[in-house]
Amino acid sequence: MEALLITLELTFAGAVLGFAGGIVLAPMRLSKNPVLSAVSWTFIWVFRSVPLLVQLLFWANLGYLYDRLQIGVPFGPGFLHFETSSLVSAFGAALLGLALHEAAYAAEIVRAGILSVDSRQLEAAAALGIPRLRQFRRILLPQAMRAILPNAANELVNLLKSTSVVYVLAIGELFYQVQVIYGRNGRVVPLLLVATVWYVILTAALSVLQHHVERRYSRGYVR
Repeated sequence: MEALLITLELTFAGAVLGFAGGIVLAPMRLSKNPVLSAVSWTFIWVFRSVPLLVQLLFWANLGYLYDRLQIGVPFGPGFLHFETSSLVSAFGAALLGLALHEAAYAAEIVRAGILSVDSRQLEAAAALGIPRLRQFRRILLPQAMRAILPNAANELVNLLKSTSVVYVLAIGELFYQVQVIYGRNGRVVPLLLVATVWYVILTAALSVLQHHVERRYSRGYVR
């Protein structure tokens, strides 16, 4: 049960941070500013290209690359110093890897949702003098949610299953703990079935949540 709690923590923390990053990256990708668009495109390209397992191992072993990180003047004196080994724990490395990986995919999901909204609505909002940030929050994003939600829910389920990869960092999540137990008693298949049942239960709960959230955002909209 403790391992199950860690799995849930990684899933929901990774989803919140990942989709928060995706909501920022998607407008940057659609921006007319070439710098913002290039930064967003590069981030998405890099973190979608590198496998999640490689990202996790990179963040967990960052201390082998840099002993210390410092904040200061470039090529000049530093003001704050951090020991890398103490700054990035195993759990922190897992969460960082999952969040950055998720942000790259979430950005494309959010971008697709934004593109699904009729641009004439934003033109009308601009003609009324509504600020661009309010246009995004109050007009664009609520309508884009109808297109975002199915893919976002699918990505959340995928993130739940991807937490099993963090066993390489010896974090006691569900799959790692199952391995520890069947390594002691030799009951491999029964313990794998236990993990399977829990993943199925959690996926079913997320599917129910998805159904209710989609119903909420579909009010007044007939397909």
